[in-house]
Amino acid sequence: MAVAAVLPAVKHLDRSGGLRLDPGVTFLVGENGTGKSTLIEALAVAAGFNPEGGSQHFRFATRATESSLGDQLILTWGVAKPRTGFFLRAESYYNVASEIERLDREPGPPLLPAYGGVSPHERSHGESFLDLVTQRFGPRGLYILDEPEAALSVRGCLAVMARLAELAEQGSQIVVATHSPVLLALPGATIYEIAETGEIVPVPYKQALPVRLTRDFLAAPERYLRHLLADE
Repeated sequence: MAVAAVLPAVKHLDRSGGLRLDPGVTFLVGENGTGKSTLIEALAVAAGFNPEGGSQHFRFATRATESSLGDQLILTWGVAKPRTGFFLRAESYYNVASEIERLDREPGPPLLPAYGGVSPHERSHGESFLDLVTQRFGPRGLYILDEPEAALSVRGCLAVMARLAELAEQGSQIVVATHSPVLLALPGATIYEIAETGEIVPVPYKQALPVRLTRDFLAAPERYLRHLLADE
């Protein structure tokens, strides 16, 4: 808790009394180090998910690096709690894939059909993410995603965006930490931007940090390159 407690974003939540997550899709954006992944991880832990990722039934641990912030969060549910869910953490999905294979070998109903019928280890990183979102995720679920674009092409991001729209229509709630201007374009989504000072404020798509920086760079890459490579 020591590291998480000093994050300006955590102090902001404490002062403001929390953060409302509307139905449908909510995105968290901000620079590296502002606390997006810390908040996403804490939200997942508070909701009962394994810190390394997976469903609420996954209880493996490769290396415990999570903060204790998740134990301090209090979640207030709406009219109905989700009937299923999953925590996708891009950096540790390899470990989740290994756990899926292990669980599939245990007695009982096979697990792999829920993930497209193929072990994630036998697919590319991006393909396994798409299998997860399209095959494992379903209606009336809670899905927490930490930088899913890490494994995805632009076309893969578009496919995930379309699937998130479907899931929202089916009554699911999705919270995503991302740097992807493609995912952020999802119509109707809520975008919260975390400032370096810790304030968490809703922003429109065109004003979101990843969108502004990408747009400005593509409009005049030479301006950025001249600055960045000035010493070379």
